[in-house]
Amino acid sequence: MSDGSVLLHADADAVAEALVARLLARIVELQTAGRVARLCLTGGRIATRAYQRLAAEGRNSAVDWGRVELWWGDERFVPTDSEDRNAEPAIAQLAPLGIPAEQIHPMPATDGGTGLDDAAEAYDEELGGTQFDVCLLGLGPDGHVASLFPEHPSSYEPGRVIAVRSSPKPPPERISLTLEVINNAAEVWFLVSGADKAKAVALALLRTGPVQVPGAGTRGRDRTLWLLDREAAAELPADLTQRGLL
Repeated sequence: MSDGSVLLHADADAVAEALVARLLARIVELQTAGRVARLCLTGGRIATRAYQRLAAEGRNSAVDWGRVELWWGDERFVPTDSEDRNAEPAIAQLAPLGIPAEQIHPMPATDGGTGLDDAAEAYDEELGGTQFDVCLLGLGPDGHVASLFPEHPSSYEPGRVIAVRSSPKPPPERISLTLEVINNAAEVWFLVSGADKAKAVALALLRTGPVQVPGAGTRGRDRTLWLLDREAAAELPADLTQRGLL
């Protein structure tokens, strides 16, 4: 797995702006090579800002949105119209891009007619052998990624798509990809802002021994990017960061 590259930005808005610029450029590269771009999305405050910007800028870009697939790294197992969901707000924000509905793959909700275990199994079947070109991830203050929490059964559960119960962060029931799937993505891009994430960022990037938090064990096959704002990077040594203001 590749080592991570740290790109430092002024604030959360700058991280979102940089993400969109990089993502549009990467999708164009993939499509120029004849590929359908397969993206794994995340929730969170930066992602919300980025999707708004992506919807606005993407319409005038060189991207063929008919050749883009969207997947999700984790989801809260709640009703489709719950404000806790990751997928539906993102789908609504990105609707102006016109991505075909059959190429958008949200994880199941509680009103889908199946229980948590069956819902996770159904997403595993839908995912099949899909490998992501870019997997976007946030990082929790405790170092969790997707819905894989430190010192919680979710971090050790085998398989590709798992049911998560008794999540340390509400709501308690979730569906998550495992690191087996995430680390099989060609590129993993972390999007992290805020002083409350600084310790987790340091734990993930500065580890010298065994993996203590899921974020420390997460890497893309070809590339791993950490897009951080200054507050999130506050506990990193200066020589680990490189200016990436866009």
